[in-house]
Amino acid sequence: MHTPGSMVTGIVFSPLGLVLVFTAAITPQWREGQARLNMTGPGSLLRSSVKGQGSTDSLLLLRSDGLWETCLQVEHSELKQCWPAAGPYQRDSRVRLAQGLILTSLFLCGTGIVLACIGVRCWTDLPLRGVAATGGLLVVTAGLLSLTALGVYTHNLGMLGMSSQGTKFPQLSLHPAGSLYFGWLGSCSQVLGGSALLLSFKRPKCPTCPSCPELPACPACQSFPELSNKPDMNVYEVSC
Repeated sequence: MHTPGSMVTGIVFSPLGLVLVFTAAITPQWREGQARLNMTGPGSLLRSSVKGQGSTDSLLLLRSDGLWETCLQVEHSELKQCWPAAGPYQRDSRVRLAQGLILTSLFLCGTGIVLACIGVRCWTDLPLRGVAATGGLLVVTAGLLSLTALGVYTHNLGMLGMSSQGTKFPQLSLHPAGSLYFGWLGSCSQVLGGSALLLSFKRPKCPTCPSCPELPACPACQSFPELSNKPDMNVYEVSC
């Protein structure tokens, strides 16, 4: 069976997009920031933890946030701690919106890929075009949802959960991090793969027999021209 190029493209890019978006969802690098913490106060636990690292008058703290996890690390040190997102950041409506959109996107993309695999049916002669295209529609929808989540998060990146910032840590200079780029790339892959699968709705035009233009041609008709001299012969489509 000759699998249409659009289906091959969809089957390749849709799972790739799912893997990239899933990777972005579970990693805590949606945004990163750093701030210098003054260590001149007495009895600091951080000072004792980084003893021997050099001057401890100040420490550079590196913070990274994801959708479900936050990490804090001291620069040039193995001292790092991660914990589930909590507080104002976790309760921020824009973060919760991004979480819901990403989860929905992952579910729809996974369902769409399953339908696409059933529709392509590489083990038979003819694909189920309607099923494959329906899977493509779900994958495109998933890609648009993840793009929306990434757009909302990126647009409000510096304001998410910052209402009570400053009492515990100095103000952080936040910027986009690696997980966002994985998410953008994965979402675009989902839209591309789903759009390719959507082309399955359109049935390709097959060549016709020379003597019977109204009938679809089959490989036998093309391979044995003498068959075309029999207009009353039944001709069936084998593969398109």
